[in-house]
Amino acid sequence: MKFEIDEALLDDRNMLVMKLIHYFITVKNYNPIILQGVENEIWLENLEEDYKIVRIVSSCILNEEQFGFDLFKTKRIVKKIKAKTLSFKINTLSIFLDIEQEVNKNPAKGITCLKVDEEKDLIKNEIIKKSFPDMPKKLKYTEEGLQLFIKITNDINKHNISDNKKVEETFKKKYPIITYSLIAINVLLYIIPFLFNESDYFINTFCLYKPLVKIGQYYRILTATFIHANIFHLLFNCYALYVIGIQLESFLGRFKFLLIYLFSCITSSAMSLIFLGNNVSVGASGAIFGLMGSLVYFGYHYRVYLGNIVRNQIIPLIIINLFLGFVITGIDNFAHIGGLIGGFLITIATGVKYKTSTFEMVNGYIISIIYLAFLLIMSGII
Repeated sequence: MKFEIDEALLDDRNMLVMKLIHYFITVKNYNPIILQGVENEIWLENLEEDYKIVRIVSSCILNEEQFGFDLFKTKRIVKKIKAKTLSFKINTLSIFLDIEQEVNKNPAKGITCLKVDEEKDLIKNEIIKKSFPDMPKKLKYTEEGLQLFIKITNDINKHNISDNKKVEETFKKKYPIITYSLIAINVLLYIIPFLFNESDYFINTFCLYKPLVKIGQYYRILTATFIHANIFHLLFNCYALYVIGIQLESFLGRFKFLLIYLFSCITSSAMSLIFLGNNVSVGASGAIFGLMGSLVYFGYHYRVYLGNIVRNQIIPLIIINLFLGFVITGIDNFAHIGGLIGGFLITIATGVKYKTSTFEMVNGYIISIIYLAFLLIMSGII
């Protein structure tokens, strides 16, 4: 079978577009953004780069009015991307390949515009030298014409296939054995004492009670998070653990999930001890808030896929529950806050596969240890 390629696709301008797309996707890990109604321009996104959005614009812009409209349109689209990706600031680089207007006359906040007539303009440009210093070298190819077109197309396809496999691996459903085990432990530790009419004794033995923790019963910091005051308390926490846990365990993996849960247990209890006084605290809600903090961190890195869920569901749920914790008596809201922060920090340490760098993970462990030590010192335990 024989395929024909329009020779117009192989002219200098179109080949420059292809080279730029190849560079940003395969070298800098940008991803294409699909936008309806946008013609003759390519939008690319990498939220880890200084320029989170790169536009390659090949449509002809003849005058200041057209350029002004382009800036207006760009700002509207970027604003929507900000909302979707939970980003406060998105620096955008617009590369114009066919523009008569001087792009530096009407700068827009957060939007940098480059006028590029040919490849050498990129090599000389100070913005490119600073933000993408390897671009001139990466735009050099031994292939030309049709061979170059085929090479670029194949490389981009391979890169996209690789990225899709990573996303599929991350979001593929996995059996949440740790979540089910934690729920089972919570249920058994409520039912068994209840059946033997030893519920009060069991709670008194394993609850979080500061005077006894300070004299050496440190196990209470962990055991208190596995016992519950009544059946409604148990059912509410187990349901929350089920809803959040099965998703987060699947995203992060069993070991990371268990570590995050246990660390959140400890930090929730440690924060509680600072404000608990001589009151008693029990329940898994602090650890569950830790899972929500972990989900926020995970969702931040995968906000292209989960941005609306994190923004519209997880964050409002956290805010509402914290608010209720302060207005309703009998809720240990400081345990919720301690777990929330602990879950977020330890998830930085454990990392999100394909997203978190080793440098971030090391810093995450350091900050998590400092945070836990601070809580234990402030509570008077050490």
